[in-house]
Amino acid sequence: MARPCKCRRVCGNPQADYFKPRGVPILELEEVALTVDEFEAIRLADLEGLYQEDAAKKMNISRQTFGNIIESARKKVADTIVNAKALKIKGGVVKMTQRKFLCYDCKSEWDVPFGIGRPAECPKCQSKNIHRSPQDRGWGRRGGFGHECSRP
Repeated sequence: MARPCKCRRVCGNPQADYFKPRGVPILELEEVALTVDEFEAIRLADLEGLYQEDAAKKMNISRQTFGNIIESARKKVADTIVNAKALKIKGGVVKMTQRKFLCYDCKSEWDVPFGIGRPAECPKCQSKNIHRSPQDRGWGRRGGFGHECSRP
């Protein structure tokens, strides 16, 4: 019996979740499904240029698991480009990260899910002197909604 899939931490959903070759009717295309965790692996490794070990830490998985995910993702992307297929990004066992904010006046700290924007004021003292929490900086990215791991 296979081990259950460990939840992968991702920064958000892609801005677009479907790509197709130009000039080919959608009804004639074969689809390749890329999971959200595979999308995140490509973003971390190929766009941000992180080493596999560093990217694996960001996703809260082992380096070996990250290697397996990125290999699968790259094969799927290559298949869609070389064989003129559509690419659909959907699913996977993932948890969207949340951003942490800190009020510099009352020292209150709270979490805000991705996708709802930056808070205007502290929920405790209504101060506008708020910033991303120091340990959370550099992890942000647009899009996504905070939710727990679930199978699609």
